[in-house]
Amino acid sequence: MKKLVTSLALVASLAAFGISSAQAEEGHGLAEATQHAIQGGHFPVLKPKNLEWSFAGPFGKYDKGQLQRGLKIYKEVCAACHSMNLVAFRTLENLGYSEAQVKAFASEYEVQDGPNDDGEMFTRKAVPSDHFPSPFPNKQAAAAANGGAAPPDFSLIAKARGVTRGFPLFVGDIFTQYQEGGPDYIYSLLTGYQEAPQGVDVPTGTHFNPYFANAVALAMAPPLSDGQVTYDDGSPQTLDQYAKDVSAFLMWAAEPHLEERKRTGFMVMVFLAIFTILVYLTKKSVYANKEH
Repeated sequence: MKKLVTSLALVASLAAFGISSAQAEEGHGLAEATQHAIQGGHFPVLKPKNLEWSFAGPFGKYDKGQLQRGLKIYKEVCAACHSMNLVAFRTLENLGYSEAQVKAFASEYEVQDGPNDDGEMFTRKAVPSDHFPSPFPNKQAAAAANGGAAPPDFSLIAKARGVTRGFPLFVGDIFTQYQEGGPDYIYSLLTGYQEAPQGVDVPTGTHFNPYFANAVALAMAPPLSDGQVTYDDGSPQTLDQYAKDVSAFLMWAAEPHLEERKRTGFMVMVFLAIFTILVYLTKKSVYANKEH
């Protein structure tokens, strides 16, 4: 009976959270975990890795150097397939770039405008007020060029792709203000490509990744590899560093006002604490000489 209860608890835990890489190595086995996920229809097979981010916690701040490196990766790698049409070029000034640098960066892109006086659409160089354009003219063209599925826009991907941590982790998240599920997931996905375990078949044209949230494999091939992007600041040019940098950048793209929000939240909490003390002291003063 005890073994049955233990097994049921394990199944419930796996169904809710997936399992970690360490768990897969310590007896559960990646192949077994993958088969379990397929049979139960719950993904990802492995829980996203939890990283330490500069913007985590109530006083977290973005690392502008990291964001600039992430932008470089997006431009040189991700932008070939993924748009970011909710992010304006002018917001790059928040990453430490000057107005002239942003203008020069925007001019490297072309956007469609119009109609002109003849009623026709035309192409022009982008200006800071424009948004990052899509590499495809429309969703149909994007889908046709990518096996029938259009690559998602990256504007809010870091907020939309976080994997639910479930009970009891979410209880602690309330107090730690854990909001890094998106970056954790993106990093894990980018670094999680590997050979499918023995006995696990993946569809032709897809790539096994136990961190993918929707299946055991996805159509996107591994987009990053060591030495692919050249850094000018001396940072390691490794897959691990690339994945961290672009994940942080996509978090900024999804929530550029995170630092301001946290500062405001802290001031509100200070105000509420002071207000509570004043209310208590007022109540104590008013009713001090009254009979109860």
